[in-house]
Amino acid sequence: MDLKHIRNFSIIAHIDHGKSTLADRMLEITNTIETRKMRDQVLDSMELERERGITIKMQPVRMEYKLGNENYTLNLIDTPGHIDFSYEVSRALKAVEGSILLVDSTQGVQAQTLTTLAMAREGGLKIIPVLSKIDSPLSRVEDVKEEVIKLLECDPNEILLVSGRTGEGVAELLAEVVKRVPPPTETYLDGNNFRALVFDFKYSNHKGVIVYVRVLDGEVKKNDSLLFGISEEKFVALEVGTFSPAETPRDSLKSGEIGYIVTGIKKPGIASVGDTVTFLKHPLPPLPGYMKPIPV
Repeated sequence: MDLKHIRNFSIIAHIDHGKSTLADRMLEITNTIETRKMRDQVLDSMELERERGITIKMQPVRMEYKLGNENYTLNLIDTPGHIDFSYEVSRALKAVEGSILLVDSTQGVQAQTLTTLAMAREGGLKIIPVLSKIDSPLSRVEDVKEEVIKLLECDPNEILLVSGRTGEGVAELLAEVVKRVPPPTETYLDGNNFRALVFDFKYSNHKGVIVYVRVLDGEVKKNDSLLFGISEEKFVALEVGTFSPAETPRDSLKSGEIGYIVTGIKKPGIASVGDTVTFLKHPLPPLPGYMKPIPV
């Protein structure tokens, strides 16, 4: 897959503005999950999230999507909705080129969304404004459109309307993601280099730390010897893969792609959001903007 056929994006939304339901419809339309296997809020991994209908953290997902005669890879990652995680949000936004600004048409723009939106705009991301829940009898599409036009100083025609519940407008939104979000670019074109940004991670008793990465340069394969740029810990990639939405092993992860690396590291405090993974033999400098995470 060449870079021009990849789109990396996130969804910026306030709690309960319909992010998970919209993601579910995207998974259906792109056949990432067969309809018979669909359950509500597929990407919400914790029981608590599904029970309460809130997203604490949405699982990243890779969708294969055809537009016209071209095949595209769409990578959706989450930005934590809570502002206590502003640093984590900033790293997640560094991993993508565009963001859907999802605004509930029954509630309008919420203050908490503005901070994340400001970060996304500062980072030069392409913003796609979308109004959700347009099927609701309480929907105030025209009023909320006016709020979004003022906020973004955008053309009314740029605002898309969707219903995650009925699926209305979601196919059009996917097409607009391909058209409006720029493809990724690469800094180092020399084949010996590899560099990826850690935007999240999790711990598995069986596999150790699994880092979620956006590959910025080069390519990584299973058994490559790697290094964390900040913590300077060495490790070997025991597995690399993508999210479909379950972790799916692949031969390699290339520039522009989003996926995971199994590190096998079992001691705490080594992996952190914002760190850089690079080759042990030819290390590239860590990416700028790293901050020591503050426990919340």
